[in-house]
Amino acid sequence: MGAQPAVFLDRDGTLIEDRDYLSDPSGVRLLPGAAEAVERLRRSGYRVVLVTNQSGIGRGYFTEEDYARVHRELRRQLAVAGTELDGSYHCPDAPPAGPGDETCRKPAPVLYRRAEGELGLDLRRSWFVGDKASDVAAARVFGGSGVLVRTGYGESERSKVFRSCAVVEDLAAAARLICSTKGVEPPR
Repeated sequence: MGAQPAVFLDRDGTLIEDRDYLSDPSGVRLLPGAAEAVERLRRSGYRVVLVTNQSGIGRGYFTEEDYARVHRELRRQLAVAGTELDGSYHCPDAPPAGPGDETCRKPAPVLYRRAEGELGLDLRRSWFVGDKASDVAAARVFGGSGVLVRTGYGESERSKVFRSCAVVEDLAAAARLICSTKGVEPPR
């Protein structure tokens, strides 16, 4: 079997409610319809992979262990709802101090390439979903498709995304769109 397409999801504002620098697992709240959207994507043959910038670690606001506790709670809530993620990657870097600073922060390709190698993914046939332009920008880099959700920061980010990027209400609407185009060449 060849490489599989994936749906790369942002976390804050896309999958869960955005809470600035979330470090307490009690603050994890799945957005309405998010768990069902993850399961729908998985049933349609997509690998669902979380890719998230977590600059709060690099800024010293919380630790890697705090992030891990929040992530365990997210996984627990998804499991209770009957689904799971196929992979999860986070970047702990604070925003770069200047041009040329190396980082794994989205939209840099580092985390996507790691997922590609570890999970056997086809990035060209993949979708990149989030509430910020940086979440969907990788679609242009890899030749995939982008979907901006209006939850979180989505409404204020609409003017920053590339023209062929779809804009939908939420993750449930993104899943409907993605599943409806399965096997159809995505717009470029």
